[in-house]
Amino acid sequence: MIDSINELRLITKSTKWRIGLILICWLSMLGFDFFLHAGLLAKLYVQPSSFLLPAEEAFLRIPFGYLSFLILAIVLVWIMEGLNINKWQKGFWFGLKFGALLGALSTFGLYSISNIETDLLLGWWIGQTLELGIAGMVAGAGIFGKSLVLLLKWVILFVVIMVIATISLQSFGFAPPMEQL
Repeated sequence: MIDSINELRLITKSTKWRIGLILICWLSMLGFDFFLHAGLLAKLYVQPSSFLLPAEEAFLRIPFGYLSFLILAIVLVWIMEGLNINKWQKGFWFGLKFGALLGALSTFGLYSISNIETDLLLGWWIGQTLELGIAGMVAGAGIFGKSLVLLLKWVILFVVIMVIATISLQSFGFAPPMEQL
C-alpha cells in the first residue's frame, strides 16, 4: 500500500513537472510568435490579400493559433523526453529540425491549395522553425534537470525582450503600429 502511494506521488510530481515544462515551452513560443507576427511579418498583414481574413476576424481567432502552439509544445516535450534529448543545445537543434519539417508540411500543403503570397508562406515556415527551435532549447534544458523556476524566469525575460523588440520595430517604422494590423 505504501509503495502504491509513493508511486502515485512520483507520477503526480512527474505529471506536474511535465505540465510546467510544456507551459514554459509554450510561453517561449508565444513570445517569439508575437515578435514574428506583430513585428517582422506585420507589413504582410496590412497588404490586400484574398487569402487572409480581415484583421478583426483574424484577431478573434488568435486563441486557436495559440492552442495549436500548446499542442506542438506537448508533442515536442513528449518526443524529446522519449528520445532523452536533455541538453539545451541538442533541444535547439532538434526543435529546429522538427519545426522545419512541420513547417514544410504546412507550407507545401497551403501552397498546393491556396493563393497565399509566397513571402508570407516563407515567413510562416521560418517562423515555425525558429519557434520550435526556441521551445526545443527550453525543453532540452528542462529535461536536463534545470529548475523550472529558473527556466520560467529566463523565458519571461525572453518574452519581455520580444515585446520590446516588437514595439521598437513599430516605433521606428519597420512594422505598422498595432492599430493598423
